[in-house]
Amino acid sequence: MFSSLPLVLLLSPATAVLAATVTYNFNITWTTANPDGLFPRRTIGINGKWPIPTIEVNKGDRLIVNMYNGLGDQDTSLHFHGIFQNGTSYMDGPAKVTQCPVAPGQSFKYDFVVNQPGTYWYHSHVKGQYPDGLRGALIVHDNDSPHRSLYDSEVVLTFSDWYHEQMARLISRFLSVANPTGAEPVPQCALINESRDTKVKVEPGKTYLFRMINIGAFAAQYVWFEGHTMRVVEVDGVYTKPMEAGMLYLTAAQRVSVLVTMKNGTGENFPFVGSMDQDLFDQVPKGLDPNVTGHLIYSDSNKNPPAKEITEFDPFDDFLLEPEDGEVLLENPDYSFNLDIVMDNLNDGANYAFFNEITYVAPKVPTLYTALSAGQHATDPTIYGRDTHSFILNHNQVIEIILNNLDPGKHPFHLHGHNFQLVHRSPDDSGPYNSTSLQNPPKIPMRRDVVLVRPNGNLALQWHMVSGLSATMVEAPLEMQKSMKIPEDHINQCKDAGLPTEGNAAGNTDFLDLRGENQSPGRLPSGYVSSSSIDPSHFRWDTYGQ
Repeated sequence: MFSSLPLVLLLSPATAVLAATVTYNFNITWTTANPDGLFPRRTIGINGKWPIPTIEVNKGDRLIVNMYNGLGDQDTSLHFHGIFQNGTSYMDGPAKVTQCPVAPGQSFKYDFVVNQPGTYWYHSHVKGQYPDGLRGALIVHDNDSPHRSLYDSEVVLTFSDWYHEQMARLISRFLSVANPTGAEPVPQCALINESRDTKVKVEPGKTYLFRMINIGAFAAQYVWFEGHTMRVVEVDGVYTKPMEAGMLYLTAAQRVSVLVTMKNGTGENFPFVGSMDQDLFDQVPKGLDPNVTGHLIYSDSNKNPPAKEITEFDPFDDFLLEPEDGEVLLENPDYSFNLDIVMDNLNDGANYAFFNEITYVAPKVPTLYTALSAGQHATDPTIYGRDTHSFILNHNQVIEIILNNLDPGKHPFHLHGHNFQLVHRSPDDSGPYNSTSLQNPPKIPMRRDVVLVRPNGNLALQWHMVSGLSATMVEAPLEMQKSMKIPEDHINQCKDAGLPTEGNAAGNTDFLDLRGENQSPGRLPSGYVSSSSIDPSHFRWDTYGQ
């Protein structure tokens, strides 16, 4: 019998405040949901319920999630978004990267210590599955927060987009010869806390910490509180010096915590709003309401007014934030490389996303398992597969990534296992980065783990390597071999599903033999022009790794 309620075991009386073991038992199952009241649909819940529970721990706690895949017809996994997993990369969750996908009827145990405070979320990391419902908040409380004395209570607000169709069908049509332009479906509506009518009871004069998370698949959202000012104090788990903001812009996967002080009287209730960024949509469907409205409830006897119309969006610029810890710019990177983002067609007629002319294809063996079984070959990027686009990064290097968005769309970029310093950001349509772009870098750059790359613009990111695996950036593989071992139950789970646990990307233990590796469709002939088209409706999740 599975229960979503956490089981908390204190490690010892002497360390009870500092560390506990918090256990959740999750049966991932299908249920039915209808949050917009227009279309009941099959939705992924936990223990038969949706929305799924918020995971809550304190900094330093050991978190155990016992997951059972009760879906019956789909693989799944869980990724704890923003948690570094330093030394426990095998708990990160992306299928075919750090673990095997968990087949129906299989169980998987996630077990790691959380040493980061802040606002995070967890979600499926298999085949774009999480918008079907497997997405929820993960909160790490911190008694030593530099802002703890500034607020009276906490509120979690998730912002999301909602689709009436399931992801498997949407993705099949999206990656199709019938969709050569790469037009992606527009969501039916926006949600707050997976609802169209969220109410937050507040008390006059008190200050609340609102932990806001965009758990959507695609739509960025503008967020504001009518009649109230926000003070930003955390982004993506990084404490910041407080800065006032009237409106925020949250891309998919970003988190922002703000302080909001209530009015002194109870005479009015006030709306707060999430508004989907319609610039992401190639064509806005007729009748689409991009907004979702919640209310601050000062008194149940007050009316809940509709949100006022605004003439333009003017969001706060998170580039101006300064981390509370004062970490200075990491200068003189040891290794710098470009990631150029484009969208293009391959010879199956479908439209794909590319970094440096490579569109990612999952290997037959999880990349982490290859790194740990390859011996000295682990430093050879070719063993991880042509289309995993693997970079080998050395221990304790300072790494710089230049992101050039050569596409007219906005793209969020997420780095597993790290938050990065945002060293440079170009305006829209400024073209690729060049060395003269970085004239006056910030002395104390803002840090986060999800950042928006503007249309036809560029970014410069830096972070300091320690160890572990981040997507297909293979960090210090020889160091990993000395200190890391995949849990036996993880290995057995792969074997039970008939999946290999060692060898190169092709599953060959002759690591230089890549015959049989998974590869993307071939390139189109030179000069090819598509003759077909569809009604475009942008659904940009291509640069946010699935």
